[in-house]
Amino acid sequence: MSVEIKKVTTRGDLKRFIRFNYEFYKDNPYSVPDLYEDMVNTFSPKKNAAFEFCEADYFLALREGQIVGRVAAIINRRANEQWQKRTVRFGWIDFIDDAEVSAALIDAVKAWGRERGMDTIEGPLGFTDMDAEGMLIEGFDQLSTMATIYNYPYYPRHIEALGFEKSADWVEMKIYIPDAIPEKHRRISDIIARKYNLHVRKYTSRKEILKSGAAHRIFDLINDAYAPLFNFSRMTQRQIDQYVSMYLQVLDLRMVTVVENDRDEIVAVGISMASLSEALQKAKGRLWPLGWYYLLRALKWKRPKVLDLLLVGVRPDYQGKGVNALLFTDLIPVYQQLGFEYAESNPELELNDKVQNQWQYFKTEQHKRRRCYISRL
Repeated sequence: MSVEIKKVTTRGDLKRFIRFNYEFYKDNPYSVPDLYEDMVNTFSPKKNAAFEFCEADYFLALREGQIVGRVAAIINRRANEQWQKRTVRFGWIDFIDDAEVSAALIDAVKAWGRERGMDTIEGPLGFTDMDAEGMLIEGFDQLSTMATIYNYPYYPRHIEALGFEKSADWVEMKIYIPDAIPEKHRRISDIIARKYNLHVRKYTSRKEILKSGAAHRIFDLINDAYAPLFNFSRMTQRQIDQYVSMYLQVLDLRMVTVVENDRDEIVAVGISMASLSEALQKAKGRLWPLGWYYLLRALKWKRPKVLDLLLVGVRPDYQGKGVNALLFTDLIPVYQQLGFEYAESNPELELNDKVQNQWQYFKTEQHKRRRCYISRL
């Protein structure tokens, strides 16, 4: 039977769009569902600050009335202006193993982009870099993280058959927590701290972070540090407010480390937290009735053996000077104390040598790779 493409126009349509992913992967041991409430907010122009500079529509693929695929079409005007492109993004794409379905979804995004003057299609990408991005092409037998996409192995074959080529790759690492801080790492940390008059700052309360303005200064640093990276668009103040509100309440401040210079300016930050992957699987994408319990248990009562590195950033004028060493010299004893065995790096750009080099003194394992694809319209 032929495939029908339906644009999401109602709350019911959006619910079906979101729930399709949960149902499609409900028996998969490696997929980690997003929280349904978070997804509703992400796709809502009233809730998601990225709509200040983004435009989007969502499409369902139907066959005989049943959903067989979905995709989001997005234009990030801020990123297009910054990178001097006219690109429509495809994101949140899922489809059964049927070439007619995947082609119909991509064709819908292409047509939507052409109507708006775009000449290139790229993805999977979200509204901004703070959304999950990149199609998994290696590591299908590895547990996903809350910040990444999991997809079936046939997805890349479909996208490549449609004429897409590699635009960028990200790699993901397991970084094993050492029994002691590597001696060379400790020595570098001491030298760098003295040479540049740096010190570690730890916050003990959320009230202190908000009152001091540190939360917003951290995101300002991330804006500067990530500016040269693939397709990055600077976060607005409304976005920053949104992320501060979203994450500050769930962070264990012992796993938040800030490096400051002698003027108390933030020059580096490392933010990590216990992995919520297994908790989210148990929650099945819902906070209620018991999802909150699984999440709180992982954060407070029975931590997993895995932690997620959420953000690591160094101010551009301090990059390449070994400042990262101060972050992990502080954090390693915390990880040991809390019983973690390894950290998930989450996606790191393959060509970002500065990021890759920071793991040289640790035992690591590259276990996943994901790709952004590109094609002319």
